[in-house]
Amino acid sequence: MIQGWRWDSTLFAGTADYYMQGRLPYAPGFAEILAEALGLDGRGRLLDVGCGPGNVALALAPWFAEVVGLDPDEEMLAEAARQAERRGVGNAGWVRARAEDLPAGLGGFRAVTFANSFHWMDRDRVAATVMGMLEPGGAFVHLAEQHDAPAPATALPRPAPPRERIAGLVRAYLGPQRRAGQGVIAGGETPSGENEVLARAGFVGFERHLVAGGQVLERSADDVVAWTLSHSGSAPHLFGDRFGDFERDLRALLREEAPDDRFAEHLPPTEIRTWRRPSADRQAEGDEDGGQH
Repeated sequence: MIQGWRWDSTLFAGTADYYMQGRLPYAPGFAEILAEALGLDGRGRLLDVGCGPGNVALALAPWFAEVVGLDPDEEMLAEAARQAERRGVGNAGWVRARAEDLPAGLGGFRAVTFANSFHWMDRDRVAATVMGMLEPGGAFVHLAEQHDAPAPATALPRPAPPRERIAGLVRAYLGPQRRAGQGVIAGGETPSGENEVLARAGFVGFERHLVAGGQVLERSADDVVAWTLSHSGSAPHLFGDRFGDFERDLRALLREEAPDDRFAEHLPPTEIRTWRRPSADRQAEGDEDGGQH
C-alpha cells in the first residue's frame, strides 16, 4: 500500500460517470495476447480485482467460463453491470468488496487480474491471499500502460491534451500534494517493486508481454474533461463547491490549446506481467524439502 496513506471509500467517488468516456483503452489485442500467454481455452474462472467499470473483465470474458469483478465502489460496479448488458456478456458477475476482504467466499480461480489497481492495496496481504485462491499453475496478472515508452514517430493531426497544464490547474485548486480520497500521496508516486512482493508470496515463473500501442486517437474536449475527472487525484468531490469553477477553468484552458475543442494523442503500449502459483508437483517438491524453491 502507498506509504503514509490510508484507504477510504471516497477514493474514486463520483468518477464512474467519467471513466468510460475519459480513460484511454488498453492497447488493441491485449486480451488475445494474454489468452495465448496463459493458454486460456474458455474454461476456469477469472477474478478481476479493482475492476472499476469492467474494462478488463469484459474483454477477457470470452476466454473463461465465469468472470467475477470485485471493487469497493458501488457506482463502478453499476457501470460494469451496464457495460456487460450492453455488450451481451452473460458470464460476468460483480462483487462489492475491497481486495483486503478476499477470499470473501469466492472460491478458486484460474487467473486473477489487477489492472492499474494493485498499488492501492496492502500488496503483501493481497498477494498471499490470492496465492491461496489460484489453482495450481494459475496466474497473477498485472496490467498497466507503459507511459515511458519511446514516442511514436507518427505526427499527431491535432494538439495533444495539455497534461502538464491540467495538472497545474488541479494543483492550483487542490494544493501541491496529490490527493487520494481523504488523504494525500506524499511525493505523488505510487509504489512499484511488484516482483519482490510476488516473490515473497511464493509466486514463480515471471513473464512480461508488451502489447504495441502508438495508434492515434482523436479526443474531444469533453473526453479530456472526463479523463481529468476520472482520476482519484481530481475526482469531482474533491473540489467541493468550487467544482463548477474548476470545470469552467479547465474548459477555458483546453480552448486555448485547441480552439475547435479537438485533440489527438498516441495510445500507449500495454504492459502485461504474469506470475504463477507453483504447480502441484512443484509445490509438493517444496513441501518435501522444507519449502525451499
